[in-house]
Amino acid sequence: MIPHDVHLQIGSLLFEAVDQIDLTGPFEVLSRIPNATYRIYGKTAGAVRDVKGLRLTPDGTLAEAPPLDVLHVPGGFGQEALMDDEEVLGWIRQQAAGACSIFSVCTGALLCGAAGLLKGRRATTHWASFHLLPLFGAIPVNERVVVDGSYIFAAGVTAGIDGALRLAAELRGDDAARAIQLYMAYAPEPPFDSGTPETAPPAILAQSRESVRAITAQREGTARRVGARLGVVVQE
Repeated sequence: MIPHDVHLQIGSLLFEAVDQIDLTGPFEVLSRIPNATYRIYGKTAGAVRDVKGLRLTPDGTLAEAPPLDVLHVPGGFGQEALMDDEEVLGWIRQQAAGACSIFSVCTGALLCGAAGLLKGRRATTHWASFHLLPLFGAIPVNERVVVDGSYIFAAGVTAGIDGALRLAAELRGDDAARAIQLYMAYAPEPPFDSGTPETAPPAILAQSRESVRAITAQREGTARRVGARLGVVVQE
């Protein structure tokens, strides 16, 4: 836990075709952490659209971001376009080097992998990309939230809320996280037990896999190429 009198700088990465819940779910938690400043940073100061078209605007550019205590890297289809973007990957590496906590959500883990931050780390990501983690040197762990030292990885999309609450507890203690959870009235009672590949009906799972087949294949090709660039050797 960080002493309460230490002011925290918390920053999230924003990019075109982000999955907005990867960003806004954790935002609901991280923006309420006591004695902290939360800001969103993008490559430019202009607005972007999330994967479904929601317009989002950063508070500043990557170059304007101060050294962050907490770095939040969301995912989404737009992650794929950044896997060779050295401006973004270099920013992630630089900020992670000085941060006390690095928090990825969904395929934000693949961006961390492309930045060379996953080697030897226990990690998770969205179920459709989970099999790609070893290509970046990570140790895949099939859990909703995975903690490895200063790194917290949340699996797909809504898991970002759970991961952010875990992060809030790490930073300010369990009671601070509980207070945030209460304010958010976060007590999910989903009408269906279909939120993981293990619990979804086989036909729904097959349909869902087919719907992301193209982007998953693209991500695998990129992951293999980037992993080779990083010197990762995977035993097939």
